[in-house]
Amino acid sequence: MINASNAMLKVLKDWGVENIYGLPGGSFDSTMNAIHDFRDEIRYIGVRHEEVGALAASAESKLTGRIGVTFGSAGPGAVHLLNGLYDALHDHTPVLALVGQVATPLMNTDYFQELAENPIFADVAVYNRTVTTAEQLPQVVDTAIRQAYAHNGVAVVVIPRDLGWAQIPDTYVSSAGAYVQPEWPQDPRPEDVAKAMDLIAAAKRPIIYFGRGAAGGADELRELSELLHLPLVSTYLGKGILPDDYPGYMISTGRVATKPGTDLGRAADLIVFVGTNYEFGRVMFSPDAKFIDVNIDTTSIGARHATTLGIRSDAAAFLRRLLSVARARTEPAVDHTAWYESALEDKRDWDAWIASKSSDTRVPLRIPPVFAEITRIAAPDAVFGVDVGNVNIETARFLPMDERRTLTTSALYATMGYGLPASIAAALVHPGRQVWNLTGDGGMAMVAQDLATQALYHLPVINVVFTNRSLGFIEAEQDDQGQPHSGVDLMDVDFAKVAEGFGVHGYTATTIEELRRALEESKDTAEPVLIDVKVTDDRLLPVEAYPLHRGDRADFDEFVSRYEASDLRPFGEILLQHGVVLD
Repeated sequence: MINASNAMLKVLKDWGVENIYGLPGGSFDSTMNAIHDFRDEIRYIGVRHEEVGALAASAESKLTGRIGVTFGSAGPGAVHLLNGLYDALHDHTPVLALVGQVATPLMNTDYFQELAENPIFADVAVYNRTVTTAEQLPQVVDTAIRQAYAHNGVAVVVIPRDLGWAQIPDTYVSSAGAYVQPEWPQDPRPEDVAKAMDLIAAAKRPIIYFGRGAAGGADELRELSELLHLPLVSTYLGKGILPDDYPGYMISTGRVATKPGTDLGRAADLIVFVGTNYEFGRVMFSPDAKFIDVNIDTTSIGARHATTLGIRSDAAAFLRRLLSVARARTEPAVDHTAWYESALEDKRDWDAWIASKSSDTRVPLRIPPVFAEITRIAAPDAVFGVDVGNVNIETARFLPMDERRTLTTSALYATMGYGLPASIAAALVHPGRQVWNLTGDGGMAMVAQDLATQALYHLPVINVVFTNRSLGFIEAEQDDQGQPHSGVDLMDVDFAKVAEGFGVHGYTATTIEELRRALEESKDTAEPVLIDVKVTDDRLLPVEAYPLHRGDRADFDEFVSRYEASDLRPFGEILLQHGVVLD
């Protein structure tokens, strides 16, 4: 015989679960007892807030592809999980949430901390059950994990307090060894690839716009770009599939973007979407552009814009097939050379402008030189947990990525406070690699208590807080709406002192010299550190507002002067120099 909770932990072990994140409560005592019994096989990571545990589980799943596991006790503990679970839902990653409940004799009596918990999780979960007998506990958890993997989503199992203590036969055999993940690729239909090639050949200004679904297709992207003279742009999550310094790769478009990426998105007349469901597809591209959508998920094809050709296929498989067709074509192709060379020149202008800003020593510190120092110290295989807000724009532009480095963020749900939980998970699943938490002062204040978790488990995380005393991303939105700043001002917190209080060594950097010294002392740390970098609240160049032509903005000279961008040229001028005329 075995305690039902121990039988459940055996199931987690079978599925390869290594970490379980949570905060104990009375309703979860039986599971905590089982976690203690399995302490040599599954690590319990005790967080200071259940939201952090759920976000860490989501981040672990994104970083590894394996299921992340989190828990909360009855009532408030359960509710606190929701934010992290919604992050997993929106980014389509498997997470299991174990949720405490009052004992079965007390259910439905409005007992202390009792909630009707299944309805709370109805929207976020692909599988959502309350265990009703001790015997079924391991089976329900086993089923929950299969469902989470099958649907790349959240599975919730509610466990009444008394059931985990009950003795049951130790006979349950999990399905972990028998479960087979669906395997891609799914090849595209040959006729669809031929149609795509025809559309590319007929276009004047085509681009490939890829997302994280194109992982594994880097070589094909390069060869297609060079063979067909196709500039490459990606989503923010696609950053790292190709090295940022690859000449034909413009990085991303939109607001969390570079100028070349935004320029190419607006000027293109054909966008080949590959492995992405980019949510701003209606507003960041020319309204006259045609779209080819390539996605394994048929519900994503045509979801964001009118689509000329939809192709159901794994992204890498499509790229291979397209490359094969392109190599075999004998008829003269439309010459995209001038378009391609214009894109390369636009990127060279941008890179030179960024480089010119990277030695700025003014105070408060500017963002480009801060990232130049981070880049100098960052390991070739560093892992970055990136929070939400201005830091997304900054990492898109100034943090060089390639296939060796790893970046995780709250992409579609975009919750502030993600960076620190992600760094906890990264340090656990990637021991030996340098781990960073890059966050603003707004995001850090939400989760600062779990610096104590980093300290408790001796996680060597370099926490960098960009303190600008503002919710800068929202401040910029209010500026764009022509409204007064409202609710965006933050008091200046001494995060170095906060860190020290939680057992983490803290630095404050107000100059480049102080930042350089702090980073040098932190680069090989065996314990967590925090560097509070006092940066300007000056807005970065809003590339989404930078026009293709000078005449498109009556205030063009004032605009570029305000953002110290006079050295940048409108893309329309570069195109004209190469003989490319926009329709």
